[in-house]
Amino acid sequence: MAFIDYYKILGVDKSATKNDIKKAYRKLARKYHPDLNPNDKEAELQFKRINEANEVLSNDDNRKKYDKYGENWQHGEAYEEAQKQQQRQSQQQYQRSSGSQEFEGSDYSDFFESMFGGGFDYRGGGTKFRGQDFNAQLQLDLRDVYTTEKRVLTVNGKNIRLTIPAGITNGQIIKIKGKGGEGRNGGPHGDLLIEFIITNNTEFKRDGANLYKTVNIDLYKSILGGDVTVNTFDGKVKLNIKPLTQNGTRVKLKGKGFPKYKKEGQFGDLYITYNIELPKTLSDKEKELFEELAKLQ
Repeated sequence: MAFIDYYKILGVDKSATKNDIKKAYRKLARKYHPDLNPNDKEAELQFKRINEANEVLSNDDNRKKYDKYGENWQHGEAYEEAQKQQQRQSQQQYQRSSGSQEFEGSDYSDFFESMFGGGFDYRGGGTKFRGQDFNAQLQLDLRDVYTTEKRVLTVNGKNIRLTIPAGITNGQIIKIKGKGGEGRNGGPHGDLLIEFIITNNTEFKRDGANLYKTVNIDLYKSILGGDVTVNTFDGKVKLNIKPLTQNGTRVKLKGKGFPKYKKEGQFGDLYITYNIELPKTLSDKEKELFEELAKLQ
């Protein structure tokens, strides 16, 4: 098995920072994601390699192990301990029989054997190794996560049915147990970690389950009062504006915000801020009336 250069896969050097690695991974993951490259086996394989590389290099401990053990970073320490154990057993056997003990070859990679010299068989030890976790990203629009949705993701050639709860947030990571890499020696599968990238192309600003929006009203309505119809995330509502409403006044529409994550039927609030628009031009009559008003003040 040839040595796998994860730095080369992500296009970074060994001195790359965690931020450099994160940026490189996100760029490549978007490029080779199976959803954007359907039926492209080469892109699928490259996507798997990118995830493997990120799994190793984005974690400080994993990266140190990889720099030391190479592609066998997950099992390097265990292999070293196994080698020491076999050496101790060999020495004890030698002392008992005054002979030498010959061990069977292993199924581990040539890279590992060249590193540690081979010559031992750890398969009989019964140690189970957990599979590698996989990382993936899923890009959604804010409107996509207003309601609970079901999606089918293709990860490493496998279709995974996923229920996305309403109210999930940008950057949130969910774990799907057992959908990662296969374990070794009968060990459990790793997990699939999905990071959600939520883009907001709406007129609302989101903060958790609360939404914020600015509504323009004219000068006359702010002074005299009146009604205005505004859009909420799931429809329209009519608001009554009180006379002498000041610029920047904020009102709260309870329960008209975003769904609360994994809290069925619960919503945040929608906050409306009024922005008073002054007229850009005045007729002679309007100017005369404003002058009269000024005299009254």
